[in-house]
Amino acid sequence: MVDSGVNDRSEGHSLGIACVLLASILWGTTGTASALAGSVSPLAMGAASMGVGGLLLAATSAPQIASSSRLLAASWPLVIVGGAAVALYSVAFYTSMRLAGVAIGTAVSIGGAPVASAVLERFLDGRRLTPQWAAGATLGVVGAVLLSFARGGGGGGESAQTAAGVLLGVLAASTYAGYSWTSHRLMRLGVPSRASVGATFAVAAVVLLAVLVGVGRPFLDSWTNLAVGAYLAAVPMFVGYLLFGWGLSRVASSTATTVSLAEPVVAAVLAVVVVGERLPWFGWAGMGLIVACLVALALPVRRRPAG
Repeated sequence: MVDSGVNDRSEGHSLGIACVLLASILWGTTGTASALAGSVSPLAMGAASMGVGGLLLAATSAPQIASSSRLLAASWPLVIVGGAAVALYSVAFYTSMRLAGVAIGTAVSIGGAPVASAVLERFLDGRRLTPQWAAGATLGVVGAVLLSFARGGGGGGESAQTAAGVLLGVLAASTYAGYSWTSHRLMRLGVPSRASVGATFAVAAVVLLAVLVGVGRPFLDSWTNLAVGAYLAAVPMFVGYLLFGWGLSRVASSTATTVSLAEPVVAAVLAVVVVGERLPWFGWAGMGLIVACLVALALPVRRRPAG
């Protein structure tokens, strides 16, 4: 069995953390951006952002996909499962934000991913969880919950809608963890990160672009809607998942999904600075816990002396 974090003790550990952190910063802008196109349904938003973004990832990764075609063909179940996870995630995530609000939707979708990733790695890979990872993940998840309550607000009349949003957030967290695990497994089998991400998103793009044809008409109703869709596809999805793929090639998927807890922090900061929302003290405390989580995970894990 392998300790979670043991394989992270490489020279690329810090670079992997940095790549995932930068991706999370970009992802943190999605809630604020998508709110500018309120007339576009969550289904259309998810299909456009990750469908078009996935097409860009697949197209720009074509040489790497071609050179790794034999490995990818031999590992086709991982590619298909990963692509299905991406497609489900895009719909569940945006619908969760629409039903439960950006704060709660983001916090549940991203905050639950480290737990789901840890479960997958524990039972499918036999990976033990180090105390350092457990402490960091606990700080991050508690911080995400505090941040969710701080910005969620909500009244009793919306409880059913919020509950549905939370359930979809759990689905998003699970599929996000599933994508991270399949991509990391492909890389462990020798598939380069660009080929792994490109092939997985190619599968997702086939499904999501077909959906977009049926529900994407609102993007043409205004230049704002079109600009929001283009931004989400090109920046958070295309650039963000390139960075995330590079990070996954250097750190475990449970570590990567935990570092992604930076996303709700970015979303909250943008809400305060751009939208003008106010954040109570426990919201700031939640941010502090997530920052502490990131610091704990970024620190190198010391090897125990042999013997």
